[in-house]
Formats: sequence, C-alpha cells, structure tokens
Amino acid sequence: MDLSSSAAFTLDQEARGLLTRLARVKPFALIMPAVTAANISRGAATAIDEHLVTGRRELRNLVHQYLQWLRTHEGRRAKPEEWQRRLSILRLKFNAVLTQFDIFADALMQRCEYENGVWLAGLDLLANDALALPGGHFDPPPLVTYLDRGHGAAIRRARTRLPGGGKNPVAIIRIPRERMVGSGIASSLVHEVGHQGAALLDLVNSMRATLQDSQKRSPEEHRMAWELWQRWISEILADFWSVAKVGVAATQGLMGVVSLPRAFVFRINVDDPHPVPWIRVKLSTAMGQALYPHPQWDELAKMWEAFYPKAGLSPAKKRIIEVLEETIPQFVREVIHHRPRSLGGRTLSQVFPLEERQPARLAVLSQRWNASPQMMEKASPTLVFAALGQARQDRKIVPAKESRIVAKLLIKWALGRTVRPLSSQNQRRLLQSPLGTMTAATP
Repeated sequence: MDLSSSAAFTLDQEARGLLTRLARVKPFALIMPAVTAANISRGAATAIDEHLVTGRRELRNLVHQYLQWLRTHEGRRAKPEEWQRRLSILRLKFNAVLTQFDIFADALMQRCEYENGVWLAGLDLLANDALALPGGHFDPPPLVTYLDRGHGAAIRRARTRLPGGGKNPVAIIRIPRERMVGSGIASSLVHEVGHQGAALLDLVNSMRATLQDSQKRSPEEHRMAWELWQRWISEILADFWSVAKVGVAATQGLMGVVSLPRAFVFRINVDDPHPVPWIRVKLSTAMGQALYPHPQWDELAKMWEAFYPKAGLSPAKKRIIEVLEETIPQFVREVIHHRPRSLGGRTLSQVFPLEERQPARLAVLSQRWNASPQMMEKASPTLVFAALGQARQDRKIVPAKESRIVAKLLIKWALGRTVRPLSSQNQRRLLQSPLGTMTAATP
C-alpha cells in the first residue's frame, strides 16, 4: 500500500472513530440517575438535550460529508495535508461538542448527591422566582443551579455563546458550597439571577447612557466617581436586583462574601467589574434604605465602617473612597428611577414587589409563620428568604434553626414540583417532619 492510500485509510478510520465516540454521547434523560425530586425542570432538560442533539446531528453530518469527500474525484486528487487539515477541523468541532456536554454534566451530575440534589431542585425554584417580574417584560429562560468550590457565585447566562459555538439554552448558576448554611444563599443566587434579568432587559446599556449624562452634569471633582459607576454598573445592577427581591438578606450575604482582609476590602482595581468591596457594601445599604426605609440600614453601614475603618488609608485612596461616598445618594436615585425602554415607561423600583418586603411587613409575616409554619410553604421563595433575612436582622432566629428551615423548604419546593397532584397534607406527610418554628436568638 503506497503512502497516499495508507494516509487515506488512516484518516477514514479516524473519522469513523469520531462517529463511534459521538454515538456514545447520550441524552441526559438516559444517563441521569437522580431521584425524581432532584431533577431539573422539564423545560431545562428539554432545552439542554435539544441543544446537544442538534450539535451531535450537525457534527455527524459534517463527518459523513468528509468521508464522502474523500471518495470524490476532488478528494482523491487532494494532497494528504488537505485531508489532515479538514479532519483536524472536525476534531476541534467534536471536542467543542464534548466541552458543551461537560458544561451541563458538571451541573447535572450533582443531582445524584444525597440531599444536595434535592436542595438544588429547590434552589432552581428560588432562581425562577427571583427572575420573575410582573408584566411579561421578557421571556424567561430555564434556570439550573449547581454547587462548586470557591468563594463567589457565578452565572453562565442563557442565550450567550458557548465554547465552540451555539447559544446556551439555559442559565447555569454556580453557588459556593459554603453558602449552603441558611438564608445567605439567597444573596448569592439572586445576585447571579440579577445578571440574567439585567441582560434580558438590556439594563446595562441603558443605565450606562444615563450615567454618562450624569457625569457630564456633575462637578469636576465627582466625574471620576461617575466613570467608575459606569464601569461597575453590571455588578451593581445585580446587587440591586438582590436587594429588591430579598431585602436585608441581600446585604447580609454580601457582607459575608466580601468580608476579606483589609487590603482586599479597600482594593481599587479599575479593570475589575466589581466595585471596591467597602463601597459595594455601603452602596447595598443605601439601595436598601431607598427601597425599604428603616434604621437597620444605617446600623449595617455603621457596623461595616467599624469592621473596616477608613483611618490609615493613603490620602489618594481615601479621597477616591470619599468621592464615591459623596455621589452614592444621587447614583442610587438614578438607579431606582431609571426608565429603560424594556419596561415600557416604568421605573426599576416599580417592577419589584417592594410593598410586601418592607421590614415591618416581613416581621409580621415571620410572626405568623412562627405560629403556622405551613403558611411559609405557600409563599413565594424570595419572600420567604426575605423574611428569614429580616428575622436574622431582628435577632429572632438562630443560624442552626434558620439552616434547618431552609433545608426543609428546599425539599418541600422540590417535592411540590414533582408530586404536585398530591394534596398539601399528603406532601407534608411524605416529608415526615413539619417545618420548625423560628427561635429567638440569644444576645
């Protein structure tokens, strides 16, 4: 066999090997052994499998076209280097399909873990509730959550480009395992959902245009601050979304995430999309005060200043921090009164359920749920986490009790989606143990 014949045969077999390995990439519906309550939503499962099926079909067609081309007159006359070049491109596309498979597999395989899998299904429902806004301003994509190591949460937004091409059919939200201890998980999760919501409403672009106008009208000494607000607006809008959905629980969780050594808390990096951590917490309390007026926000701000006093900062860094602080009130007004086209003339603050999340209202809800825990099960997940965060702020609940309530609620929500035909009474019996009541924290 001459060199050309040997090369053609080798590449033919390599291409057929791709087809064989491609056939081993099964739909997740056939390989996921999770209990029913831990499954992702049907919409998410369908979107993921349809995306992967389309990718496999397209790649399979390309491989068959390559094999047919090898046998055409043009293919036989081509040089071995051209045969190899075309096959190498196919390999890259094949690896891209596998990469996309692994992206979803990393998230979905955790649904097999004892307890964690069902909790994640409950968090899926929390995420969907966090994304929902009245008025039908956008078509919400399916949301899938998973746990991972590390300090912060992250999101791979739906309808963004995947490695190798194609748009992501679902939003995949990564939650740090260390957040799975109580209501603090809502802060990280709803923040990431806020990124998806802001993208669907095109808030970042519209808000930047507003901030540019504010920068032009501002005094010279404040223009640097407005430029920084523009750079950080994506993360700030996600923080706003979190505060608007879960109230003080958002700020509590944020403080837990950015409570770092002092050097990091005051670190100013203009290339980082996240605001300076010290300013970020102060901004969260300011947004909370604007949406839910209450002395607790001033208390949290002073506590943060006591944890990380500005004394000792270099004059230059201290001045930047002070200028940012000076512009926070006006900046918050710009955010909450912003009217993007996507909201049809309504402001950002008008599309969130602020009335039922006022601190006094949440305190009343906590008292009612204390007496009748079953009422909590029927409330929206974000409202429940807002009330739990308020109870923590009011020192009406201890962390251990809070964690137990959160765990049982996540199971309840996951089970409710799976066994919806069962009556509420039978669902509670299936859980075997009722939700506990809130226990006052000891001073």
